[in-house]
Amino acid sequence: MAYAPWLDPYDAPPFIAFSTSHMISMTIIVLLVLLLFLFRHSLRRLSERSSRLLRIGLASVMIGSEIVLQLWYVYGGIWSLQTSLPLELCSLTLLLSALLLLTRTRWLYSAVLFAGIAGALMAIVTPNLGYAYAHFRFIQFFTAHAMIILALLYMTWVEQFRPGWRSVAGSMIFVNIAALVVYAVDVLLGANYMFLRHKPNTPSVLDMLGPYPVYILGEEVLALVLFTLLYIVLFAIPDRVSQHHNRKKTKTHQIQSKL
Repeated sequence: MAYAPWLDPYDAPPFIAFSTSHMISMTIIVLLVLLLFLFRHSLRRLSERSSRLLRIGLASVMIGSEIVLQLWYVYGGIWSLQTSLPLELCSLTLLLSALLLLTRTRWLYSAVLFAGIAGALMAIVTPNLGYAYAHFRFIQFFTAHAMIILALLYMTWVEQFRPGWRSVAGSMIFVNIAALVVYAVDVLLGANYMFLRHKPNTPSVLDMLGPYPVYILGEEVLALVLFTLLYIVLFAIPDRVSQHHNRKKTKTHQIQSKL
């Protein structure tokens, strides 16, 4: 078999935060989000069959990204119970977001919406990643995390699922239940999924939240703040602007009717 440096798990240039490739990757993700928002009305007009095929396609990319990651672990001889199971928060939200695309289940949407977007955003800005572009792991990492955000925003902007404040609570409950289950697995396997037993070896936002186990409490506060901000920015403010626009439009129509 020919040597493929872009698949080598050992001999690869290290990832550098906010390098050119990192900045380009973040820019591409922002542009994809903007395109999804701009074409949301066109996507809503798709037939039911076309919409279903699109959701299946998106879900397939998401599930496929996890499958090829597992195959890469095996190919590189680095698969292990301690590090390779899909038990990180973003791995869980990736698979659950794919399931959401396939089932359009509203309680699942409420559970993963803010946890998925916030977790993926944090991972994209401060990646726990050891491989630079154009290594397979670099491409897989940013593809998977971008797909989490795009899938959840697709369900919001195209499928028109709407969260309430309860969705913030739902995401907090989901994160804590997941953390309890994953911590039990960590103890059983001697692993550190979701960084529940110690911080990652690469720089991350956890470095600002204090030592173990204080940073876990800090994560709880940070999650609540991020989930709340996401709700305000993505839903509360747009809803208020839309209501104001509709009232203004109705008032204008009433005045024109009197004339």
